[in-house]
Formats: sequence, structure tokens, C-alpha cells
Amino acid sequence: MTASCSDCAVRDRALCAVLSRDQVDALGRLSRRRHLAAGSTLLWEGDDNAICGNLISGVLRVESSTSGGQAQTVALLYPADFVGRPYASDANQTITALTDAELCIFSRPTFEQALASFAGLESQLLRRTLQSLDESHAAQLRLGRKSAPARVADFLLETAKRMAGGDCRAAAIIHRFELPMTRGEIADVLGLTIETVSRQFTKLAKDGLIELDGRRGVIVCDPARLAQLAEG
Repeated sequence: MTASCSDCAVRDRALCAVLSRDQVDALGRLSRRRHLAAGSTLLWEGDDNAICGNLISGVLRVESSTSGGQAQTVALLYPADFVGRPYASDANQTITALTDAELCIFSRPTFEQALASFAGLESQLLRRTLQSLDESHAAQLRLGRKSAPARVADFLLETAKRMAGGDCRAAAIIHRFELPMTRGEIADVLGLTIETVSRQFTKLAKDGLIELDGRRGVIVCDPARLAQLAEG
């Protein structure tokens, strides 16, 4: 494999995990690494949809515009997630780095050719796209049915799982992590006010479920109780 692929932290979890070593070597020659500073935008909604790729490190926010022109967060992308939209000429969402991030980038036409050339890559993309849709629908149901404490607990658990390198259904979590968003941004995702999110964080810490470490650090002290609360 090329140097960039051989030292890739998400090699076994990203879209290209279905490929053989020779195929990864060939695919890697078509890609380039790109570093994105926190706050930088990778794609703007409505612009030319020029790139696709895999997120290697960091967290990205995906936003869509409402009918009133306001930006609404619709997804967060974590390491090993696919970034971009093949077969579309225009970007339908804005993608911004919440933290410093590193990506493995392809031009969109090059990636579309790779989908046709490498067996298994296109079907794997379809499976992951359908999984993302299922998870998005589940998240919408959670927002509509859960109380504020349950929403915040659910968000913290999902973040801990994704930071640990699994999807949101995985059992393993990381017990100490940095929140990739401000409390105001978390409130936007959860459909709550920033005051409500802050109160819930304080209560969770007071009840011993988490500890707050600095401005964004979170330590999960009692994952079982946090999971019980997240169930609503």
C-alpha cells in the first residue's frame, strides 16, 4: 500500500475496507490528503460538488438550509465516515470542520470511476448510505419523543461511541473525550435552548453520571445509568 494508506487510522473502518491490498494501493494513488482547520468549510451548499472522500480524523458538521434561509445541522461526521455525494453536480449541503480534521480526498469524477472499477466499493457505499438514512430517521424519532435529559444523555453516549471508533450502535465507548461542538451548537442539534443544555450538563455532573473537565472535556463516570437515562 502507499504510505498514506498504510498509516491510515481508519483503513479497516472506512469505505475502502472492502478492497484488497492491491486495490487499496491503486485507489490510494488517486487520492490526496487534505488538512482542514477547525471552522473551515469543505463544501458550500449550492457550489460545484467537486470532491468526495473519507474522514480520517476530526469531526465535521453537515448543514442544510431551511425554507427561511437558516442553516440547520442535519448530521455530524466522525472518523471513517464518507464525505460528499457522488453522481451529483451540485453540493446539496454545507460541510464544515468542527475540529481540526484530516481527509482522504478524491475528485468526484475520479471517485465515480473508482466506484465502477473496484468490485464491492459501490455496493458498500450503498449499504453505508442506507445505514446513515436509518440512523437519521431514528434520530428524528428520538428528538420528537424524548425529554431534554434523555436527548442530552443520548447525544453524549453517541459521541462517546463514535469517538471510540464505532458507529452509533456499537457497545464500546470512550470514557473521556472532547466535545466537538459548543453548547449552543449542541442545543441546535437537539432542538433545545443553550440554557437547557447547560442545566442538563450540570445536573448530570451533580448526579455523578459524568464529570466536566474544562470547557469541552467530558468524562463518562456511569455509562449504564447514562444509557438508562438516554432511553427516556
